[in-house]
Amino acid sequence: MVTTAPYGTWTSPVDARTVAAHDGRPAFVGMVGDEVWWTAPRPAEGGRRALVRRRPDGTEESVLPAPWNVRSRVLEYGGLPWAGTVTERGPLIVFCHFADQRLYAYEPDSGREPRPLTPLSGVGEGLRWVDPVLRPELGEVWCVLEEFTGERPTDVRRLIAAVPLDGSAAGQRESVRELSDDRHRFVTGPRISPDGSRAAWLAWDHPQMPWDGTLVMLAEVTGKGEFTGIRPLAGDLGPTAPGGGATGESVAQVEWDADGSLLCVSDSGGWWELTRIEPGGGEDGAEVARRRLCPGREEEFGGPLWNVGERWFLPLENGTLAVLHGRGGMTLGILDPVGGDLVDAAGPWTEWAPTLAAHGSRVVGIAAGPDRSYEVVELDTCTGRARAIACRHTDVVDPACYPRPRHRTFTGPDGRDVHAHIHPPHHPEHTAPEGELPPYVIWAHGGPTSRAPMVLDLEIAYFTSRGIGVAQVNYGGSTGYGRAYRERLRGRWGVVDVEDCAAVARALAEEGTADPARLAIRGGSAGGWTTAASLTSTDLYACGSISYPVLDLTGWADGGTHDFESRYLESLVGPLAEVPERYHERSPLHRADRISAPFLLLQGLDDVICPPAQCERFLAAVAGRGVPHAYLAFPGEGHGFRRAETLVRALEAELALYARTFGFARGDVPPLELRD
Repeated sequence: MVTTAPYGTWTSPVDARTVAAHDGRPAFVGMVGDEVWWTAPRPAEGGRRALVRRRPDGTEESVLPAPWNVRSRVLEYGGLPWAGTVTERGPLIVFCHFADQRLYAYEPDSGREPRPLTPLSGVGEGLRWVDPVLRPELGEVWCVLEEFTGERPTDVRRLIAAVPLDGSAAGQRESVRELSDDRHRFVTGPRISPDGSRAAWLAWDHPQMPWDGTLVMLAEVTGKGEFTGIRPLAGDLGPTAPGGGATGESVAQVEWDADGSLLCVSDSGGWWELTRIEPGGGEDGAEVARRRLCPGREEEFGGPLWNVGERWFLPLENGTLAVLHGRGGMTLGILDPVGGDLVDAAGPWTEWAPTLAAHGSRVVGIAAGPDRSYEVVELDTCTGRARAIACRHTDVVDPACYPRPRHRTFTGPDGRDVHAHIHPPHHPEHTAPEGELPPYVIWAHGGPTSRAPMVLDLEIAYFTSRGIGVAQVNYGGSTGYGRAYRERLRGRWGVVDVEDCAAVARALAEEGTADPARLAIRGGSAGGWTTAASLTSTDLYACGSISYPVLDLTGWADGGTHDFESRYLESLVGPLAEVPERYHERSPLHRADRISAPFLLLQGLDDVICPPAQCERFLAAVAGRGVPHAYLAFPGEGHGFRRAETLVRALEAELALYARTFGFARGDVPPLELRD
């Protein structure tokens, strides 16, 4: 029976604890022999990442019990935290433990505990490791070393290093062999040529971000495992780098093909495209040939390198390539690099995460769809059959209560396209009174160089099943739509993102989809910035939910964040020395007198990317102005919430804010106390 009830009051089976229990997704899939391994979230265990293996008979086990936490802090966002191989004694795993950031070696079938491979350091934030490559023939693991040289977050160097597998470096930094130099601020892990004679990796420098411009670096590898003749082979750091080009070239991934050529994804043509490079033998590293493998498609074969070690493609034994590609989303396909034929895997998965592994004819990745959560999926390239093999989606509530999203393209200022995923209120047993328009929440994603995928998200279902619509806006600056769309935000962060979110909100209201008096906006990190900037520059929204945001551009650029993003604002806003007034004028901290809508502010107290000090200064500026607001700070949480109890509290507080602001009653969440 269908019950008529006002929007926002519908009874839903999707409660906050269910959402929290299923928060996060599997990540960093890999093959250890014929076994599939990956990391998995454990919200109920303090938010740690577990390492999980799937044996050939289909049985699964969590390899390391709590408190082991397989997660790297390199660049703070981390990256590939483990590598594995098979020895005569069984699997050998090397992983990074989050608590101390040391590398550990572990033989899960030996019955022994993990043993440390790297030392601790009392300088700054110590030694960190990511993107490991096992070299058992040399008795080493090669990976990126992030080494702090002082107490400031920018006192850091990064290079490729070799760590002995015998544990001899566990107590002494001197036993770690440096393979590359530290001429570049940022590097990825090495990719070794099939004959072992060459290594390739990516590098870039401040003020570039990896989606602005990177270099493909090449080195000869001696029989002793030393790098010689290090030189750039391809890529372009752009106009701000010495000798850089006019626009820059972002190479997001590099791998060796079986014939000794290099494969990469490069955006030199305006889209991240697959390219083959024949390395030259001259001293200047001149190219012999460079060819696009799938030209003219105007879609992405790569993405923004937020996590070191992400993979959008992988060479296979039969000479084909497993590739992720799409426009506004990612699909798995098999590409014939000679003829250019591209055949996509069939199945319900419309979004594939940038992680791939292969063993023989099997390709393994992590994928989701509008009606299913992220699963570990295996494609048999011989039969073309794809199937979920682990983390299989299960309907924890009636799937009839899931959102029914649709992609739409709206018109923004100057006639520009604005992409968004619209999730109308939906519940099979409820309908609203005739003539009532629903409240809508505009979701601004983080990054901002990122995007919102259209996949099943129980957090969205939490709202839509209660009668609250959600609009995920992939505003100008988002990835997935080519470099020109991505660079709309250059110099205009706090303008284009705010305008595009507002354009979607207004369009929904004007067409009669949303109640113009009950519009809200929410976001975390860069999305928190967009939310706060929107609330301080427009009266369009009735309220907002702001999570771990940037609120003061000047403070963030002047030593107020971690090294990776410490000069990000030079592209998003402009160089501070040249446009200081822009930093002041756009910052919500300095526009606090313009905010009038109620807001909720959520912050992790261990956040080093967007530290709580900015929230505290913003609250001081708002205090006494008569603006209802609430501040929830969570000890033990960093940039993005991981613990089940935090996720529950934050989600229920957000719903309570909407209930209070939009004027409907909810008896299933604690009331939110707002102060002026």
